[in-house]
Amino acid sequence: MLTPEQIETKLDRILLKVQKPGRYVGGELNSTTKDWDKTQTRVAFVFPDIYDIGVSNVGLKILYDQINNREDALAERAYAPWTDMEALMRENGIPLYTLESKHALACFDLIGFTLPYETLYTNALNILDLSNIPIRSVDRDESHPIVIAGGHAATNPEPMHAFIDAFAVGEGEEVIHDIVNTIQKYKSMPKYSRMDLLVALAQINGVYVPRFYEATYLEDGTLAHTLPTIPEAPKIVTKRMVSKLPPPITKFIVPNIEIVHNRVSVEIMRGCTRGCRFCQAGMITRPVRERGVQEVVDAADAAIRSTGFEELALMSLSSSDYTDIQELVDAVSKRFEGRKLTISLPSLRIESVSVDLMDKLKQHRSGGFTLAPEAASERMRRIINKFIPDEEIINTTREIYSRGWTTIKLYFMIGHPSETLEDVQAIVDLCQRVIAEGRKIAGWKVKLHAGVSTFVPKPQTPFQWVACDTKESVLEKQALLKRQLYKDKSIKLSWTKPEDTMLEAWLSRGDRKMAEVIYSAWKNGAKFDAWDEGKKQEAWMPAFEEHGVDPAFYTHRQRRTDEVFPWEHITAAVRKNFLFQDFRQSLEGQIRVDCRLNCFACGILPTFANERRENPGEVWKCPDVKSPAQKINMELPVVGD
Repeated sequence: MLTPEQIETKLDRILLKVQKPGRYVGGELNSTTKDWDKTQTRVAFVFPDIYDIGVSNVGLKILYDQINNREDALAERAYAPWTDMEALMRENGIPLYTLESKHALACFDLIGFTLPYETLYTNALNILDLSNIPIRSVDRDESHPIVIAGGHAATNPEPMHAFIDAFAVGEGEEVIHDIVNTIQKYKSMPKYSRMDLLVALAQINGVYVPRFYEATYLEDGTLAHTLPTIPEAPKIVTKRMVSKLPPPITKFIVPNIEIVHNRVSVEIMRGCTRGCRFCQAGMITRPVRERGVQEVVDAADAAIRSTGFEELALMSLSSSDYTDIQELVDAVSKRFEGRKLTISLPSLRIESVSVDLMDKLKQHRSGGFTLAPEAASERMRRIINKFIPDEEIINTTREIYSRGWTTIKLYFMIGHPSETLEDVQAIVDLCQRVIAEGRKIAGWKVKLHAGVSTFVPKPQTPFQWVACDTKESVLEKQALLKRQLYKDKSIKLSWTKPEDTMLEAWLSRGDRKMAEVIYSAWKNGAKFDAWDEGKKQEAWMPAFEEHGVDPAFYTHRQRRTDEVFPWEHITAAVRKNFLFQDFRQSLEGQIRVDCRLNCFACGILPTFANERRENPGEVWKCPDVKSPAQKINMELPVVGD
């Protein structure tokens, strides 16, 4: 194995031959380099996409900070090299290395992949191969690092079950320490056994070790069940949840090059109570927990001072639902008054108060304003449980234009359950109304950007039972949008390619049989699947054919009401029965109000009752179960039992 000095020498010969050498050199402000020889446990956190995207990932930053705050452990970072760098690395025998010390990934005790989305899977395999680490978990021995993965994609880990030793399900701030402590314990034993370590990892709350589970299938190809094969592994793996959010990180790494999000991000709140039926993040990050105003402002100030960044994002899934949002905006505006700083509040609701909030930050605001109606007809908004009357949307956009913004971005999705061409035409009609109202106020300088993605029914959501829209239907709907919206040069339209949507659906809704498809697709050249440059159909379709797997089985098949899902043995603590009831309500166009107003007994409260007792109302924003009907709902059998 090459030493760091040997890797450095080889890098000196190739870096000037690649795009953006700054991706591969490290040494950034606020990065942490510890004494390798004096540290007991070494962790490499890997974001399996390029540096430009991965260095701003908040989850990786949090874990990096958590481990480096320990005296007995170090954390370093690695990212996927772009194709030009990878080719030169393979040609010159350079393994993938961490930026801090230039140690090869194979030298570490633990490798942690962050998987926020499924189209990173082939990159993860490519990184293991580039690191000279066996791709399959069963082929690794005591000389190899433990390979774990976490992130939203771990909600359904089965497509990657063959390649990852253990998945951390849920939030990582606490479980990462449990994993490191367990590795330290077993690696210090005179006769270290990798299998014994994996058994110990399987006993940590929130950790899923897939080799200790076996999937049994019915004749129609659907699952009968997935059960543990050893007594130490739990039948159901429940996500980890931190009951009180730890202090925000303030020492952000300042990248060597321009990246996608060159900014300070402070998470003001985690979780969401809105209950949008398409939104996986809103379902799996429950309950809502908030940070105090002073803590947020102080953290933002410290982070700005330590980085010199000129943009601050106050992050959450629904910023205007933060309890003290008015106070927070006033405090932030006052703290940063007179300073050259852009402040954004992503994920604001479509209502005038959102405009009022941003107007208070007008000294620090950016040039555009983003809203996400998701659907343009009121019928569809009822189905997805994001009901906003058309007039409220028009009134809000009118307020935005009247206060000096010239560009509005509206996010929509097509392919929702029961959607018709009339619902898609409603997107056109709404965009045209918005731009017409803007011109009444500010003339022809106003702009509108309509971003239209295609819906994928995700695991652990009320829509996990529905089928994906077909490629032919998606193309027809996109053609309608292009035909109508291209007529107005003030409206910009962006959309998702159907091939990208199908790939996301295969990977997010797949079972264990998808692992071999992923492996073959990677062997066929698939990587950077989230990029236009990545290989798609020419790599993936032959892989499906090779293993006799029908991709439509995962995409265009309506699930039975009693079907056992591939992710059934993984739970985000939101009960399947609750999700099914919500799905049934969607079929009738019924909406659920914000669950801060009324508890619908989704399962969060009984699952985390002890955590709730330790941290009552001041940080948890989840109401008590009060009505008999809610209590009965909690005791109902799970659908399929």
